[in-house]
Formats: sequence, C-alpha cells, structure tokens
Amino acid sequence: MSNEPDPTPTFSDLGLEQAVLRSLSDVGYETPSAIQAATIPVLLEGRDVVGLAQTGTGKTAAFALPILSRLDVRQKTPQALVLAPTRELALQVCEAFERYSAHVKGVRVLPVYGGQGYGVQLSALARGVHVVVGTPGRVMDHLEKGTLDLSELRFLVLDEADEMLNMGFAEDVETILADTPDDKQVALFSATMPAQIRRLSKKYLTDPAEITVKATSKSSSAITQRYLTVSYPQKVDALTRILEVENFEAMIVFVRTKNETETLAEKLRARGYSAAAISGDVAQVQRERTVNQLKAGKLDILVATDVAARGLDVDRISHVVNYDIPTDTESYVHRIGRTGRAGRTGDAISFITPRERYLLKHIEKATRQPLTQMQLPTVDDVNSTRLARFDDQITAALSSEQFSFFRDVVTHYLKEHDVPELDVAAALAVVLQGDKPLLLEPEPPAPPRERGERPDRGNRPDRGPRSDGPRRDRGDDRRRGPSVPMATYRINVGKRHKVEPRQIVGAIANEGGLGRNDFGHISIGPDYSLVELPADLPNHVWKALSSTRISGKLIELQTDDSGPVRRAPRSDGPAGGKKPRHKNRD
Repeated sequence: MSNEPDPTPTFSDLGLEQAVLRSLSDVGYETPSAIQAATIPVLLEGRDVVGLAQTGTGKTAAFALPILSRLDVRQKTPQALVLAPTRELALQVCEAFERYSAHVKGVRVLPVYGGQGYGVQLSALARGVHVVVGTPGRVMDHLEKGTLDLSELRFLVLDEADEMLNMGFAEDVETILADTPDDKQVALFSATMPAQIRRLSKKYLTDPAEITVKATSKSSSAITQRYLTVSYPQKVDALTRILEVENFEAMIVFVRTKNETETLAEKLRARGYSAAAISGDVAQVQRERTVNQLKAGKLDILVATDVAARGLDVDRISHVVNYDIPTDTESYVHRIGRTGRAGRTGDAISFITPRERYLLKHIEKATRQPLTQMQLPTVDDVNSTRLARFDDQITAALSSEQFSFFRDVVTHYLKEHDVPELDVAAALAVVLQGDKPLLLEPEPPAPPRERGERPDRGNRPDRGPRSDGPRRDRGDDRRRGPSVPMATYRINVGKRHKVEPRQIVGAIANEGGLGRNDFGHISIGPDYSLVELPADLPNHVWKALSSTRISGKLIELQTDDSGPVRRAPRSDGPAGGKKPRHKNRD
C-alpha cells in the first residue's frame, strides 16, 4: 500500500469519533503527523498493522485514537492491551489515552507495571477497565494469578517491539499473544525490522498493512541545543544553578503535567525569581495577562505545558528549558522553537534522567543536530557569576543619576566618623545584600572512591540499564564499580531456561526500578543464576521482585550464602580451559 497520505488531511478527515476529535482540539492538535494520517484509517477499518516509525513520530496517537473511537464502554472486561518495554513508556502511553479520552464518557485506563503495589491494580481490574497499558512481566504475572481477563480482548498493541525483544521479553510477548483471542486486531510498532520482529509479525498478525514513516522534524540552526544528565530529585537545584550562570533575558521552562507548572513556579518564586505558571486549565484572560507580562519584562520565567505554550510568540525569550524531556520529537521541536525567533539566537537546555538517555538519539536524528552535553554548574561557577554581576551593579551605579547625591551623603559620613572609605563601601555592600549570602558555601569533598571504581562517564547517550546487561568479567575488572555495598542473590532461572544476562537485567531493572549501576556480576548456572545487586535492597524492591518472571518462570529472588559471584580466570577462560561459546560471558 502507499504510505503517502493525502495532502494536509485533518483529523476529521480520518474517520474518528466526534468525542475524540473534541479531545484533540482541547490539547491543541490540528493536523495529523505522517504516521497518524497513514495508520488511523487502516486501524479503523479493522486491519492489522506493522508500523515502522522512530520514537517521536506521533505513533501513540496513531493507535490510541482508533482504539478510543471503537471502544464499547458498556463492556467491563479489558478491550485493549498495550504492551510497552518500560514502566516510563507505559505511564506516558496511559497519560496519552487519558488526554485523548477526555470527552469519551466512561473510559477507564489502567497502567500495569512492576514496582507499583498490586492493591491499586487489583481494585481497578475488579471495578472494570477498558484499556490496560503495561509491561510484559507484570501483565504475565496478572495472567498467572488469574486477575487479568483477556478473553474479550479486541485490540492488542506492541509498542517499541524491538526494544521489548532486546530486553528479553520475547517469550512473554509470544505467550501473551497466544493466550488472547484469535480474532483480535494487532498493531505492532517498531523502529527497526529485525528477523525476530518479522517472524513475530508473520506468526501472529493477519495480512498486516506495513506502514513506514520516517521522522522529518528539523530545528533551527540558530538554536544552541544542550542537555544535562540529572536525576529527578536534583532537577530543582540544577535549574536554580543554571538560572544563576546563564545570561538569559526571558525563559520558558516546560514540564509534563499541569500540576507541576504551579509547583515549580512556586519553588522558583521562593528562590527570588519572577516566575508564573500557565497550563491548559488557565483561563484565556489570565493567560493573555501572563504573556503580556512576559513581553513587557515584568516576568522573566514562564513554567508551561506543551498545550499552554502552543502559539506563544515572544521575541525576548532567549532560553527554553525542557525540565521534563518530551518523548515526542515533534513536541521537542515545537518547544525549542519558542526561542531563536525574529533573527535572534536562542538556547535550549534539556534535563535527561538516566532512564531517558535513549531519547537523545531520537531527538538528534529528528532535529539533524547534535545535542552538546553540559555539566552542572559548580559552586565556583555560581560564585564567579555572582561576583561578576555585583561588579556590574557597581559599574552601573557609578553612572546613575543619584550617584552625586549619595557621594555627598558618604562624604558627610566620612567627615563625622573616622572610618576608611573602603570600609564604608563594604558596609554599604552589606546593606545592599541583606541577610542573603553573596556566595554559596563550598561543596563538601566527594567521598573517596572504592578501589577499582572509576568516575561516572555520563556523556554516553544510553538507555538506563543496557539491554545486553552489565559488562562481564574481564579479569582486570574494567567496568565502573558500584558505589554501594553489593551482595550476591540467587534466582531460579538458568541455562536450561535459555536465559541470557540481558534478560535478567531487563526483567529485574524494569520490575524493581533499578538502574544499570545497581548490577554487578552475573553468573548463569544450569538451573539458577547468581546476580550481584545492592546489599540493602528496599522493601518495595523485594516486594516487586518477589513476583518477577523471566521466560515465564518466577525468579524467586533470595540471598545467596556461597559468597561473591565467582569470576573466570583471565587467561585460562572457564573451567576446563575451553573458551566460552557465547560472547556474553557468564
């Protein structure tokens, strides 16, 4: 079939329900992206679809909108299941469904993922849900427990299928596909088409329409694009330091939710910045008043959501900060396009959490420009900037109209008091500064690293836990050692279950909410495996991992008393002198 949609179609041309169109109007969507224009009519016809599209091309709406247009809200058992490789993506897809169904009465959407308590999920399933969005491991767990009824499933979506298979969920995905009704409609979305995806498509999809769309977004070359790797709890402090050292005129800070707009704006105001929030819930009169204040220079920082900032055109905006990075590259391009206007240059800074690093390559591919990594400004950087600004204030005051008057006041003081002029100047600086210290306190020294530990190399775009697991034993242990005490844990899957290190990492990281730095060495035995993890695992991680499955089998995590994971000798290889058969060493 042709992948080229009709010229400039609108969403109303695609056959969507009126209630769904009203929701799209609320969120500011005007014209469909290429993947949406090509996919939505096909899915509305009931055909299976294989969509080859990069992250950021708008594929979530491509499958969510047709599903919402065809749901029967009277049916209480799940009608649609969306499988996603990570909890973050599952939550984002769930939020998208909720936005698009704002005017579709009675629709219930449930995210199902590891790390969240079962109580919330079980209660929602008992009340009845229409759309379930989840990770394969937790969906499998519910199926094993009999708490998720997919007997009346009508739609199944595999989102980022290649990522799911890379993370070791192939067997879980096939089990779910096989255990759902044969007459369901299946949509598979993937950035690539490896042999495994092709085989999955031929086995479980019926005469699918194959749609290929490439991202075409491109950002202005007048915008300098940078990113900062930062954990979520550090974001406010990181933003505050950036505000200290960046020479900005006006700034928009983008966040993901409307609740976060006012929360962050309040934190910035508490730190002395002129900040205001706008979101989709803000009345038009108030929005216009806030934008006018920004234009007039009475406001310096605007905290906004994507919807609220659509159509915003203020020349003095010199910086855009993606406090929450968008997963849709089209949104990224629209965001940073708020700066660098009217022939000016602009700056865009994006906060990337370790789990979001994989988005960098999608953004760079879409914008056709590299993003430069920046470092968090140090205390010295902040203090140097503060001193420079203090110098500028003195220089500006020397040419002030009031300078002569205050010079006479100081001269009178010097005549009345025997105080050096320099001391008087310092005293006036104290009066000007008030109780707030001019300089930040020096940062405490970093704790000494453990032997063999190397500094964090955070400049490599990565996707949180690597899909092929931590680097294996290499004798001299070149991997970066964990900074917390480690212990050895035993899981009840091994070689006879055909598991690989990447499957172990993918399952445990996803369900337990762990990062790549939480994994040490992995040794795979005949029917069990030994994994090095932090010695003091929190209770919620234990609880999440107690029901985690790999290749359909409960891992039954437990501490192991046999000591550290044994390493293969550097020169002789595994016992018996034979070289390992697989490149992933146990």
